[in-house]
Amino acid sequence: MFRQSIAPAGQQRKSTASDLKARQLSHLNSQIAQLQANMSDMDNLLRVTVVQAEYIRKLGVLHSALFMASHKVFEEEAMNSQEYEEEE
Repeated sequence: MFRQSIAPAGQQRKSTASDLKARQLSHLNSQIAQLQANMSDMDNLLRVTVVQAEYIRKLGVLHSALFMASHKVFEEEAMNSQEYEEEE
């Protein structure tokens, strides 16, 4: 048996386990930081989306109003031309 360390084998395992745990906690900490950054970005995007959705709703209302107004104008024009043809 050849050991590379003069420390007892039990102590080497403990330090390796604690090193592994420290690395895992460090990795977990970095993942949580990335998650927090992503959640912050998503929050900002959702705020923008809410504002844009309201603008799209207003645009839809305006579009509908234009369609209804144009329908009324064309309908009145058709009735007027029909009355004009009947008079002749």
